[in-house]
Amino acid sequence: MNKKRMIQVTEPIQRLTGVHSIGIIGDPGCEGLGTYNMKVYAGALEESGRDDITLIVGDLVPAGTSHYYETIREMTDAVAANDVYTLRGNHDTGAYTDYFGQKNYALLLEHFAVVVLDNAMRTFEEEGLALLKDVLSMDGVTQAIIAFHIPVPNHFILNCVSEEEFARLQKAYGPWKKKVKYLLCGHVHSRFEDVVDGIPLICTGGGGAMIEDVSKEIRACDVEHHIVHFYEKDGVLKHLFSNLSQDSYRRKRKDAILNRQIQETVQGELMAHLKYLMYADRAQRRGFTRISNLFRALAASEYYHARNFYSVTEHPQAFLESVETYVPSEEFEYEHLYKMLGAYAKAHGNPLAEQAYAAARAAEKEHAALLKQASNMDSFKETSIYVCPICGYVMAGGQIPERCPVCGGPKHQYEVFEEKSK
Repeated sequence: MNKKRMIQVTEPIQRLTGVHSIGIIGDPGCEGLGTYNMKVYAGALEESGRDDITLIVGDLVPAGTSHYYETIREMTDAVAANDVYTLRGNHDTGAYTDYFGQKNYALLLEHFAVVVLDNAMRTFEEEGLALLKDVLSMDGVTQAIIAFHIPVPNHFILNCVSEEEFARLQKAYGPWKKKVKYLLCGHVHSRFEDVVDGIPLICTGGGGAMIEDVSKEIRACDVEHHIVHFYEKDGVLKHLFSNLSQDSYRRKRKDAILNRQIQETVQGELMAHLKYLMYADRAQRRGFTRISNLFRALAASEYYHARNFYSVTEHPQAFLESVETYVPSEEFEYEHLYKMLGAYAKAHGNPLAEQAYAAARAAEKEHAALLKQASNMDSFKETSIYVCPICGYVMAGGQIPERCPVCGGPKHQYEVFEEKSK
């Protein structure tokens, strides 16, 4: 049986002996607890296992029901290597206290304190501010981190508590301001460092939710999923960001039998996806639009199943380095594989297979060319991509032919993929 790792805090002040460091995970579950997101969270738990304890700075779950709390607790207990504490985020409503206890509490570690304050409703509770005063006034507390979910006013984002609320927090820690070494928050699905009221502010939301743009200076493509380590060295409280690789959680791939079964499951789900899409096309052509709509929805469901299973065993490159890794397989297909198989089909009197390989080969060549352009993401200029739905040929650029150069399909049938404005 897995050891219970998620801690239910029963007393407002917890003294933890032998604890010298803490790993911080931000916003693992607010966008859902699907496998695709939870792989990041599992990797974050593995990385934070290097520390003595872990703190999740809010948004464990998409909504505060028992179902979601049970799901995240089961996942955490199965993966975590140390005790995991939480603070309440704006998504962590409902049954939060039933599962995790106190909303405002302090952890007194060997060399520093962490004071957890609830501001999930964009206001600091009086009991939390009173607790902060009590902890900072202790002679034994010389260094402290004040942790909460929603940021205080800063130089990067407007999604924060009001100046009035920050003033209440400042008044609470004011007499002992020198002891406050960090302000720590989540909520923003990215990361940034700032200084407010002369105190370093660390914002971290990279524990599972999809990374988002913060500003022109802090773009989603420049930030990886990550956690933060806090530790004491030579009497000074320090922090260190640790990026989570795209290949962060590896436990499942160690099981050869399960790994093979997952790969077969992915193939089955993708085949169902294809079959449903093809039937949807047939239904649409025959005027059964509602049936077509049903099968497109089923096809989408099967794709997401395949994606979730594939994410368990996937080991991709770092995001900004990943586009060019797809080029060699495209080149191999049009230069060698499809050419050889097309010739085989022709020699054995199968013109349909020969035609399919010829069309695919032409498309793969265009795939490779576009991927080479896109390997430098910032310089890629194509905003509209056209796909012939008859043969799959891909076209980009200003001059799009009236008919597909491979199969002759008409332009009005091309599927258009256009850049969406933010």
